[in-house]
Amino acid sequence: MYTPEGFHPGHVLPANATDDAYAFAFRNGKLLTRSQDAAPVVPTLRDVTALDAARTLHYLGDLDGRPCYAATVNLDGVPEGWQESGLRALFFRLPDPMIALAGRAFQIVDWDATHRYCGRCATALIDRAGERARECPACGLVMYPRVSPAMMALVIRDREILLARAPRFPGAMYSALAGFVEPGESIEDCVRREVREEVGIDVDRLEYFGSQSWPFPHSLMIAFTAHYAGGDLTPDLDEIAEARWFAIDGLPDLPSPMSIARRLIDATVARLARKSA
Repeated sequence: MYTPEGFHPGHVLPANATDDAYAFAFRNGKLLTRSQDAAPVVPTLRDVTALDAARTLHYLGDLDGRPCYAATVNLDGVPEGWQESGLRALFFRLPDPMIALAGRAFQIVDWDATHRYCGRCATALIDRAGERARECPACGLVMYPRVSPAMMALVIRDREILLARAPRFPGAMYSALAGFVEPGESIEDCVRREVREEVGIDVDRLEYFGSQSWPFPHSLMIAFTAHYAGGDLTPDLDEIAEARWFAIDGLPDLPSPMSIARRLIDATVARLARKSA
């Protein structure tokens, strides 16, 4: 996910919510959309208000001057003329800016649902003035929306790249290695540790590629290339179903172009192809 051009983030609810604002409304963790010419569209705040359901609103900011809200709605079922979908199912069906904002909205409503009480003293939390945060009126603990840093590493060996297939991946899709940063660990240390733990090899010459917010549910994916430095491939079968070296002209099924994994793979393959031309 990315920040769409023309989007200006905010968190303070406007005094008057306009009916034509975008409303990224979630029911049981799935996005509610309307249908237009057989394609899903993000509803307006007017549409969501007309559902006459209990709801919670969070202001996201504005897209080209049009306000955007995240919302949760309490409905027994999906009303006629509406659909509900997981965000992954809406890739390439909603415009990229709408998917990006839906990902942002999902993280906020998930945080709202899971941070209602203080983890220190169990007092009900209140909104903190001036920022998107919750604070405890009893002990003063402040809690911000959770963001979990994670590394991604595409390992290079000559004109080959290392790709792995996790048990949860659909079909025969392969991707770069990934894992979450542990407390007290730098991102570079995380890359070396995760690669060693997942496939048993050592890497060096780490090079930063880019980052991407990934709302499944609240990750910040930080992507690197790295070079093989020794060891035999020994996948951790609890995490990795299979890991293989692939020639750049013989790649398997790859992740969606929406993902930083795919951009990392495509950019690295193109660079290796230019070097060998």
